[in-house]
Amino acid sequence: MVLDRSTKLRARRVFRRRQKQVQTATTSAGQRFDKNFFARLERLLDVQRFVVGWMFLVLAIMTITILQTVGLSQFYTKLGPVAGGQYHEGMVGVFSNANPIYATGPVDTTVSRLLFAGLFKYDESNQLVGDLATGYDVDESGRTYTVHLKQGLRWHDNAPLTSADVVFTYKLIQNPDAKSPLLHSWEGIDVSAPNAHTVTFKLPNALTAFPHGLTNGIIPSHILHSVPARQMRADPFNTAKPVGAGPFAWDTLQLGSTTAGGDALTLISLKAFDTYAGGAPLLSGYVLHVYDDEAKLLGAYDRNTIQGIAGLTILPKQLAEDPRSHIYTFPTTAATMVFFKNTQPPFDDASVRRALVLAVDQPALIKNVDSQLKAVKEPFLKSQTPYYDKAYEQFSYDRKAAEALLDQAGWVKDKQGKRVKNSQELKVQITAEDAPDNQKTLHALKGYWDAIGVTTQAVLAPSSDFQSALETHSYSALLYGISIGADPDVFVYWDSSQSDPRSPNRLNFSEYKSAAADASLESGRTRQDVAVRALKYKAFLKAWKEDTPALGLYQPNSIYVTRGKIAGLNEHTLNTDADRYYSITEWSIKTGHILK
Repeated sequence: MVLDRSTKLRARRVFRRRQKQVQTATTSAGQRFDKNFFARLERLLDVQRFVVGWMFLVLAIMTITILQTVGLSQFYTKLGPVAGGQYHEGMVGVFSNANPIYATGPVDTTVSRLLFAGLFKYDESNQLVGDLATGYDVDESGRTYTVHLKQGLRWHDNAPLTSADVVFTYKLIQNPDAKSPLLHSWEGIDVSAPNAHTVTFKLPNALTAFPHGLTNGIIPSHILHSVPARQMRADPFNTAKPVGAGPFAWDTLQLGSTTAGGDALTLISLKAFDTYAGGAPLLSGYVLHVYDDEAKLLGAYDRNTIQGIAGLTILPKQLAEDPRSHIYTFPTTAATMVFFKNTQPPFDDASVRRALVLAVDQPALIKNVDSQLKAVKEPFLKSQTPYYDKAYEQFSYDRKAAEALLDQAGWVKDKQGKRVKNSQELKVQITAEDAPDNQKTLHALKGYWDAIGVTTQAVLAPSSDFQSALETHSYSALLYGISIGADPDVFVYWDSSQSDPRSPNRLNFSEYKSAAADASLESGRTRQDVAVRALKYKAFLKAWKEDTPALGLYQPNSIYVTRGKIAGLNEHTLNTDADRYYSITEWSIKTGHILK
């Protein structure tokens, strides 16, 4: 088809108009892009500067807040004990049995105290408080005690602990086939459980001190009920993996050269028991390193293998001079005395006994042994008020009076200055266990008695021989420490019945016999009223002073050495060395910021 001229011109006009529209649209789009993109880009930069500024401001505020918090923290926080950390302690001895109805040695007692809980324990004021129990009631006769258990008690294996376990424990102690050393303390006592949270003890006679005998650990019936009593002492439970309800649970036992503690004989590892009735320990674990001699123990401490040393009676010089060590000195409710065997010459003569007491300068002797020791001047401790009575303290040092008393008794000095009567020389032999503190004490006693003309022989016996002498009363005079405890019932040490060879304990080491003392002791131990009880004991104190069956010396201290102070462990009176573990839930070897 052929286009005419007018059609061509019209097509050109349309094309130019469309071209112009495209140019106009392109120009307009460019202008809009410039306006909308680059203008907003400039605003974005402003926004960025705004955001960055605020970020710097926030960071500045945070920094100032942190610095201010740190600066002001001293006003509402303090450094204090926090949870965590494994504590390593060392002692000399042998591990043989963790079961609380058998544990007697220092190592066994330590492990038993940490693994097992008793009905009661002692606080830092040496007052009896609940452990598994909330408290007790006693009837008017003083013969029936009812103990109430805490709710929700658990063993380490999470089994429930009930009154049935308590009854099982004491019934087992009472079974002669079990051969528990606690047997004689529980003879004649009826133990029953009226319900799961109550235990009733019926005594043959009133005994005020009875609750103090309820601190021994309770053992699990659900594990041990099927073990014959005659096999109980040797059962693997006692050493392989004991299960208790104390603050720590059994973890591992390592023996001999395989231990991680170098030359330790035994390593016993325990782990914290979070549901312990007395509260979860702050420490995550406890490891006891057992050594066969003190040199190895001190070497391990010097190498920082252990953080604490237990069981010392005399502080070694190297520890006393170590600035990194903290020395804890715990007074004990024990009494170190010289027991004169009243049934054997020359101690069957009260004049001789009194003269020997008068000849000893007690303050000077204590200063020579350990100036921190407290003096013992009568059968009760000075802290046991109102039972202690200053009027009945033993005779004080008076050498002239001692010599005059011996002269009056017919013991006169010969040319060599020795005391002689009827051609018989006055000789005394005193026996003690071979230990550093006993060595010092015997040396001082020998000096005082030799000075008044009494020939004195001091015998230091090895531990096994000494224990045999104690049991058989094979001595003339005895230097020994007796445990009195928090309650002043000293019946077993001074009543005539306790000197009888047929007595199961035979703890009357002086073999002292006095009808007046016996009546007073037996009456005093049955009284619940403190004032009445103290009054009843007066006759005993008077007889004891006049008869002088023994020479009181001092209360031994329990020394505990640690690498720096342990938070939560404070010096206080102990009845036994292991009593310091009653506060172990509060011990801490880590510190951090805590709220005031």
